[in-house]
Amino acid sequence: MRKTCLFAIAGLLASFAVCAAPDPEMIVVCYPGGSVNVKDANGAMSAMLRVVERVGQWQQNSFNSLFTSKTDECRKQMAEKNPKFAIASLGLYLELRTLHNWVPVAQPQIKGRNSERYRVVVQKGKYQSLDELKGKTLGGTVLEEQSFIGKIVFAGKYDPASFFVLKPSNQAIRALRALDKGELDAVILNEQQFGGLASLQLASPLDAVFTSEEIPLMGVVANSAITTEEERTRFGKALEEMCTDTEGQKLCELFGVESFVPVDSTVFEPMVKLWAEGK
Repeated sequence: MRKTCLFAIAGLLASFAVCAAPDPEMIVVCYPGGSVNVKDANGAMSAMLRVVERVGQWQQNSFNSLFTSKTDECRKQMAEKNPKFAIASLGLYLELRTLHNWVPVAQPQIKGRNSERYRVVVQKGKYQSLDELKGKTLGGTVLEEQSFIGKIVFAGKYDPASFFVLKPSNQAIRALRALDKGELDAVILNEQQFGGLASLQLASPLDAVFTSEEIPLMGVVANSAITTEEERTRFGKALEEMCTDTEGQKLCELFGVESFVPVDSTVFEPMVKLWAEGK
């Protein structure tokens, strides 16, 4: 699910910040709402870093990473470390982009797409629309970023905190099992989580009562005030090459990422507008 995508980006990112820094360049990686063990996450990213350093011909162990799944901790680390490059969710990008001079550098491509849709699922036949869920329980891992869900996923039409009774979870499967048992009325899922439903053995069939518009996947961002255009361009090209390397391709496949593509910054403009206009 989503953590695999972020792991892949995280490992690829940290190799491009500085070519010959005397100390490892710290890369801050934010994965809000996940159940990922920090030790496991840093271990996975370290393995990816070593491959990227080889592919990009950077000195081994030139880069390091700092991982967090808490939004408040992410804000804190971004402020303290002031990294040249970072991995952040779209919600955090929209919130912090002005403060940290962030510009998107590269997007992951998953199953031929670099965008996704969010869905609210219920037990089939129990509810017919999102409006019927007013005052009902809503679970999901993505609820760690309530402003993002309200402003972007629901396009400002619903405020999650006031419309639903929120039951955040750090595991999508746990929320889905609670829904299956009738302990939750609905669960909100991102694209990868929704795509994994077929592999679950649930007693009750599920139905989507809400599907968002296409939302661009967020990948790597750079602080434009402390990086040059040349660094950002070089970084983006190196990411593209990573998944075509023999060993790197295996890792990309393992993490569910087909490739990295250059960013068309215009795809984020509607998101910026929604964020500014949101409740």
